[in-house]
Amino acid sequence: MAARDLQERIKKLILDRRLASGAPLPTEPELMEHLGASRNSVREALKALQAMGIVEIRHGFGTYVGPMSLAPMIEGLAFRTVAGHSRGEDSLLQLLELREAVETGLVSRLAGRMPEADLVELDALVDRMEEQAARGAGLAETDRAFHATLYRGLDNVLLCEVLEAFWDAFHRVRTDLGGEPQDPKVTCRQHREILDAVRSGDAMRAEEAIREHFGNIRARLSTTAPQAPHTRHNERV
Repeated sequence: MAARDLQERIKKLILDRRLASGAPLPTEPELMEHLGASRNSVREALKALQAMGIVEIRHGFGTYVGPMSLAPMIEGLAFRTVAGHSRGEDSLLQLLELREAVETGLVSRLAGRMPEADLVELDALVDRMEEQAARGAGLAETDRAFHATLYRGLDNVLLCEVLEAFWDAFHRVRTDLGGEPQDPKVTCRQHREILDAVRSGDAMRAEEAIREHFGNIRARLSTTAPQAPHTRHNERV
């Protein structure tokens, strides 16, 4: 039996039995009997599924349904972006454009619909960004928290994971950029504008605020020559 077929049959078993993350799979002998496959074939199929996060092999304890996170996608996306950039392709710009399209399309759904508690939390995050900018501290984690909080109100777990995946992949493979870094005070103003637009219920204004937010980094990526990967931990978009 082909390795791919075994993988698909194990995935079907998980679906058919409605096994949740962390649930134990049948033992190796049971899988061999159920699949009609050899020990080596079953092990190879499980190893492949583990690489995808679908199963988790705990040596000495058995095999369990994995977390099924987007970690493998992040790894693949990061490597693809680095590889493309090293060949002179505009893979970083493509990744930024993808994230911008996702966020622009989503923010209009939030305009005028966010709970007051979330708006208060976003206000506090922008206040913190302004305080950090005033003393020359990095905005990285506060910026990330702002975007996570902004879209949390959509109550879509998969969406939050996808946005986190784009965020992680982009910032893990960032290279030194051409042009001048954006003034942190401008970054703070842009986040305040996004928040004000969402609070006011103006969807078009919110979309434009997101586009402006990405403008500086997009322009710098458009003029950047490929170079060795380097991450700037304090600079966010």
